Amino acid sequence: MQVKAKYKVAILGATGNVGRLLLEILHERKFPFESIKLLASPRSVGTVMESHGQQYKVELAEPSAFDNIDFVFASAGSAVSEQLAPEIVKRGAVLIDNSSFFRMHDDVPLVVPEVNAAAVLKHKGIIANPNCTTAPLVVVLKALDDNYGVKRVIVSTYQSVSGAGKEAMDELRATSAQALQGEDFTNRVMNQKIAFNVIPQIDKFTDNGYTKEEMKVVHESRKIMGKPDLRVTCTAVRVPVEICHSESVNVELDRPATVAEIKSLLAKTPAVVLHDDPARSIYPMPIDVAGEDPVYVGRVRADESNPNTYNLWIVSDNLRIGAALNTVKIAEALIKQLAAAKV
Repeated sequence: MQVKAKYKVAILGATGNVGRLLLEILHERKFPFESIKLLASPRSVGTVMESHGQQYKVELAEPSAFDNIDFVFASAGSAVSEQLAPEIVKRGAVLIDNSSFFRMHDDVPLVVPEVNAAAVLKHKGIIANPNCTTAPLVVVLKALDDNYGVKRVIVSTYQSVSGAGKEAMDELRATSAQALQGEDFTNRVMNQKIAFNVIPQIDKFTDNGYTKEEMKVVHESRKIMGKPDLRVTCTAVRVPVEICHSESVNVELDRPATVAEIKSLLAKTPAVVLHDDPARSIYPMPIDVAGEDPVYVGRVRADESNPNTYNLWIVSDNLRIGAALNTVKIAEALIKQLAAAKV
């Protein structure tokens, strides 16, 4: 890819939750785009979408649609990415993919710019965006690892229904209303009833008893941080919240630190906001964090059961830092790295 003043961009899966937000964020961050093409399945073709006073008509996601495109931001699922990626790369565009399909491919960088921005230069046409719980987690872990060394991580996630798509959000609203009226209701999108409930399963179970979602956190964290032997375990839970994923994180460090030192470190970490004053009931919550860009951290405290170990509470907007925002940041990082290399 050549450094340009402006770039031609395509959003694949433009009518979904993440696709719509990608369009907004490109405008919000004043990404240097010359044009934006919106692509989706046949049922969405002709749909008109608006952002910042500009209207865009959705076109069919077919190979010829990627001619003369510089960046493709994809959020249409693994099957679509697998099918169209060869056509995108063949036409010279850089694909930044939100699906899980390419994340663990050895020749595909998996990137969170605050953690491993330099990895973008290793791309061969495709850069992967990580799981929506992995991205905020590694931003925090990177700061701790650089200063104290991270030895072991235990993560329990509390993931909103937006991670399962707009239909899941609609189901939460509808079934919650039915439950409040004392009516019986059924789940059609989620694998279990989600209204006034928590579901200890996200994605399918694997042979080791963990779900695919849980193993994504394990493998992706290791790859992004460049620590293939990092000890990580995860339990992923779906909760009746519309937007924002929360994470309870237990981190064992190699070197001692005080709670005050960890708080000070996180307070000055880029893309992180320390929101931690329990005496005044101040800590991150989805209701406050939805729509925000940073990773919010609170409830920082020592684990009294184990030396050099600390508990953290992390909340982030999964549609932004966990998906659309990080995707755009990856493109910005590539442009910056290419410009620096040219100099």
